[in-house]
Amino acid sequence: MAIKSVIYKVQLQIADMDRHYYAEHALNLACHPSETLQRMMTRVLVFALNAHEYLEFGKGISDADEPDLWQKDLTGAIEKWIEVGQPEERRLLKACGRAAEVRVYAFGSSADVWWKQIVSKLTRTKNLAAYRVDTADAEQLEKLCARTMQLQVTIQDGDIWVRNENDAVEVHIEALALGN
Repeated sequence: MAIKSVIYKVQLQIADMDRHYYAEHALNLACHPSETLQRMMTRVLVFALNAHEYLEFGKGISDADEPDLWQKDLTGAIEKWIEVGQPEERRLLKACGRAAEVRVYAFGSSADVWWKQIVSKLTRTKNLAAYRVDTADAEQLEKLCARTMQLQVTIQDGDIWVRNENDAVEVHIEALALGN
């Protein structure tokens, strides 16, 4: 018998003063059995950083043809393709061909090594932006995790804060490559 995904419910309040985006989202997240809580919480963070009324979670790890998050226009064209983790360069190149904009948010202790290995293979991409979430900050995000969460994300002047009712985590993100 296969192990089923665990469902997490998140009430996410976003105050992104840099983009003038203020909204509340009710998210139901499936945490795949092979996914860590750190990765799931990083997906929540990435949702907040890119929040839009049409942004939604894809099947991610469960489906090679879908990203972790994506935003489509009303015609179904993919505006944003967002990956969390350290995807293979082939996956990123395919995404760059399918979407107007591709973003990848790497995290973990091996993120720098991963980036150094694939960056030379991505030189022809013009619509790819890559970021690295600070390893210690990603670990701290995991501590905010609960089956039912109320999180507030505040973004101002590039500073990112994620809070629940008890704790707060300041998250640092480094741009590795910015698409045109």
